[in-house]
Amino acid sequence: VQLQASGGGLARPGGSLTLSCTVTGDTRTTYARTWFRQAPGKEREFVAVIASTDGRTYYADSVKGRFTISKDNAKNTVYLQMNSLEPEDTAVYYCAANNYITDDPTRFNFWGQGTLVTVSS
Repeated sequence: VQLQASGGGLARPGGSLTLSCTVTGDTRTTYARTWFRQAPGKEREFVAVIASTDGRTYYADSVKGRFTISKDNAKNTVYLQMNSLEPEDTAVYYCAANNYITDDPTRFNFWGQGTLVTVSS
């Protein structure tokens, strides 16, 4: 299984960015398509997850109402639409996949390479 993340960049506070993560290979073990992020000097933290079958979604409290996770199963791609961005959202964003939903990054075997999001004026 391979994950390819893209879409990071520079945004101003209050702006928007959309991240994409395409999953290839044996996707049978990638039920939970998840976004994490890691800011400089901080631990990796859960952002959002979507179930590849039934589309259930869960969000971290810090992004609820601002970020939306969605999927396109035909393209095996997951998106993270980020609105109302704040400087505190600055981090490297990683997509990850697992066969069950969890917010613990140590439980994941499949990771994308990370994409940097910088929110600054």
